[in-house]
Amino acid sequence: MPPSLLRWLSFACAGRQAGAWSGTLFRTLAAAVCIALLPGQAGAQAVSSAETLLFETDHLARIKPPAVLVYEFSKASNVEPGFSDKVQLDLAASKGKTSATLHFLSGAHKHDIPALEEAHGNPVLLGFLERDIAEMKRLTGGSTAYFRKRIRMALAEGAQVSAQSIRYQGKSLPAQAVRIQPYLNDPMHARFEPYVHKTYVFVVSEQVPGGIYQVRSSLDNGKGKAVAATGPASAGTSVAPAKGAPAAGAAPGAAAPAPRPGEPVPAIDETLTLVSVTQPGH
Repeated sequence: MPPSLLRWLSFACAGRQAGAWSGTLFRTLAAAVCIALLPGQAGAQAVSSAETLLFETDHLARIKPPAVLVYEFSKASNVEPGFSDKVQLDLAASKGKTSATLHFLSGAHKHDIPALEEAHGNPVLLGFLERDIAEMKRLTGGSTAYFRKRIRMALAEGAQVSAQSIRYQGKSLPAQAVRIQPYLNDPMHARFEPYVHKTYVFVVSEQVPGGIYQVRSSLDNGKGKAVAATGPASAGTSVAPAKGAPAAGAAPGAAAPAPRPGEPVPAIDETLTLVSVTQPGH
C-alpha cells in the first residue's frame, strides 16, 4: 500500500481524522484496512507501479491555480437508463497550497465530496471510485468495504500497467494505462457472478492538466451490448432499480440473483474523460 495513503489510514484507525472524511472513500477504506492491517505489515509490502501512478504521484503539481478542470461523464447500460453529465474540479490557491473542490455530477446523480484544503493527488480518481463502489452495492447488495478491499488488492498485486498514446486538445500525448479486474479471482465470485469480469482502466499522463486523463469501468461479459448514454441528466431524473438488484430492505450482505433466462447479462460502461481546462489570469 502506498506509504502516504497508509499514513493517513493509520491516523484514521486512531480516530484522529475520521470526522473530516465521514462518508468518503478514505473514511470507509480506512475502516476496511484497519481490520486487515497487522503490526509490522505497513512497511513489508513494496509499492506497486500502479499504486505509485495513482496514489503516490502529485497530479496537480503541473497546474497552477486558480484553475477549473471539466470532465465528461457518460454511462451506458442495458439494465437501466444511461446518461451523460459533467464533473468539475475547482482549484484555488490558499496560503501557498492548492485547495480543491470537486463537483461530481449533478441533480439526482450528484455525489457529494468534501473539499480538500490541501490537494496533491487528483480527487476525481477517488470521486469516481467512491461512486462506482456505491453503485456496486446498489446493484448487488454486497458490502462496500469488500468491494474497496478487492480494488485495493488488485492495484497492489494484479494491476497491468502499459504505455499508450492519447489524443488531447488535438495533440497525441504519451500516457500510461492501469488495468485491473478486482473480482476475476475473487474467492466470493459466486455471490457476484454477473460482475466477475468487470474491468477498471485508469489513464494517466504528465502531459495533461491534473494528471488524470480518463477513468473507466466496463462490464460486458462478452454477451451483452450496453445501450448508448441518453444525454444530460436532469435534476429530477431517477434511476430505476437494475434487474437482479436486491429489493428494498434486503439484507446488507445478500447477493443479487443471477439473471433469469431471457434477461440480458449486465452490460455497463461508465467513463470519465478530461475535456477542458480553464486557468483565469494565466
